[in-house]
Amino acid sequence: AQLVESGGGLVHTGDSLRISCAASGRTFSGSAMGWFRQARGKEREFVAGISWHGHSRYYADSVKGRFTISRDDAKNTVTLEMNRLKPEDTAVYYCAAKPTAQALGVMTAIRTYDDYDDWGQGTQVTVSS
Repeated sequence: AQLVESGGGLVHTGDSLRISCAASGRTFSGSAMGWFRQARGKEREFVAGISWHGHSRYYADSVKGRFTISRDDAKNTVTLEMNRLKPEDTAVYYCAAKPTAQALGVMTAIRTYDDYDDWGQGTQVTVSS
């Protein structure tokens, strides 16, 4: 699947921001989706994941209670709603997909980098203090 992120930008501490990922292809509804981020000089890290059926979600401890991942299969879109943003949330945010999740019987969200097959180009989120 081709993934295109949008919605990044510059915000202030405590603000909210929504970023989205539009996926092409007919396998979206059977895909597990996720968000990762990479801050400058750091490794890419897991942020949030949602299963292909939408009933399983995982979050990194650092964003739990502040971020919400959701999906809209009618629009082939996965969204990350980010609230109470902090400067340490500053990073390039990447959308990831595992199109074979349903076919393989993967019923939970995925949080491991290597388990995703497709990646977007990323969208920059900058939180100023």
